[in-house]
Amino acid sequence: MKKNIIYIHTHDSGKVLSPYGYNVPTQALESFTKDATIFREAYCVGPTCSPSRAGLLTGMYPHSNGMYGLSQRGFKLHDYNQHLVNFLKKNDYYTVLSGIQHEAGSYIDHEQGAKVIGYHEDISADNTNLKEEELVEWDYQNALNVKEWLENYNNDQPFFLSYGLFSTHRKFPSESHKNKQSIDAKYVMPPDPLAKERAVREDYTGYLKSATWFDESFKLVIEAIKQSGYYDQSIIIFTTDHGIAFPFSKCSLFDTGIGVSLIMRVPNSQMIGEEIEGLVSQIDVFPTLCDLVGLAKPDYLQGESFAKMFEQEDLSGREFVFSEINYHTSYEPARSVRTKRYKFIKYYDQSYLKVNRTNIDNSISKAFYQEHDLEQVTKPEEALYDLFYDPSEKNNVINDPQYQEIAETLRTKLLEHQQQTNDPLLEGHFKVQEEWKVNKKEDYNPSSKNPNDFMQPGEI
Repeated sequence: MKKNIIYIHTHDSGKVLSPYGYNVPTQALESFTKDATIFREAYCVGPTCSPSRAGLLTGMYPHSNGMYGLSQRGFKLHDYNQHLVNFLKKNDYYTVLSGIQHEAGSYIDHEQGAKVIGYHEDISADNTNLKEEELVEWDYQNALNVKEWLENYNNDQPFFLSYGLFSTHRKFPSESHKNKQSIDAKYVMPPDPLAKERAVREDYTGYLKSATWFDESFKLVIEAIKQSGYYDQSIIIFTTDHGIAFPFSKCSLFDTGIGVSLIMRVPNSQMIGEEIEGLVSQIDVFPTLCDLVGLAKPDYLQGESFAKMFEQEDLSGREFVFSEINYHTSYEPARSVRTKRYKFIKYYDQSYLKVNRTNIDNSISKAFYQEHDLEQVTKPEEALYDLFYDPSEKNNVINDPQYQEIAETLRTKLLEHQQQTNDPLLEGHFKVQEEWKVNKKEDYNPSSKNPNDFMQPGEI
């Protein structure tokens, strides 16, 4: 019988979790990691919610699968039959959703999302009376629903179970989970590249509180998988969509934006309890699963399988990983290519080489930077970073003579990738469609209700 696939995913966590060395209260995840395989160099295809998930779940880049921006803002896949759920359904998998999905409509409208995507069953709890900062409680109830479903599933079909958490998305909860210690801003340190000022530290405590709710929910699900007898009959994937919802992370092509957690448990793998340092992309997960469960890959996949990484330790992974931005709340066309040592980024909107402030979630941290000249921060047309010597990506060496050969190599490699995948950006800028909701790039507030703060259909 084919292995089950259990896909557990958080919202806006990046790598800022304890298995990656951060002082974050995620002990249950850390315990699971010791019985799984941790990928140290995993990256998303787009550092915004829907494009990243759509990339993982279709095995295609956002500019190829149609998810240029956020699903709740009118963006959607060209063809939902290309979604992993529908592929697995055609191969006799029973498909179940509990909680967040971000590939169809509103991410909290689980019922409609499950229908559009094509899940057999939606077991998500009701969330209609919950405020945004209370949705971590929904995560926990959804974990209980997963537990109950696993206890009662008696079908002979293998299953694909997606358990999606609101944690660690904003708005953050006011309190930690009752099973965790309270968190005091006096004793926390925000991760780089964030300022260490009191306001930012206060904001970061909210992230840590949200992480406690994730961890308790995750613990409940893992225990349920074990108790129901599915632990050694299932491939378990833990990941997230992109970096944390703070300035210069989420919706940026820096590693703080595109770097993601990826922890997988493959039964009988030679790499259980080990780490993998080779480059992998979330776009590779779909073809990897095909190899691991013995299914022929569909011809539309653009990723490359890393299934053999579970067999031996000395595989180096990809030579290049590619990521992109098209839309988050505003239009910010950009592309990147990363190797183990270097990162090349190209920003295509030469008319606006400033920070797209609406693409930063509203927060205490954002307000702090706004009070300290955020609107004056600029972007280069092109950037090259030597990540071994400059892991924070602060020193752009694109014009340094000693790096010219590297710059040209990566510039050429990015263009080849765009040509091979028919990137529409090569034909010119995207035009806003009638159904898309797009903020003007110079604005500050992504939650504005003023119609004048939004682009009109046909605008570039």
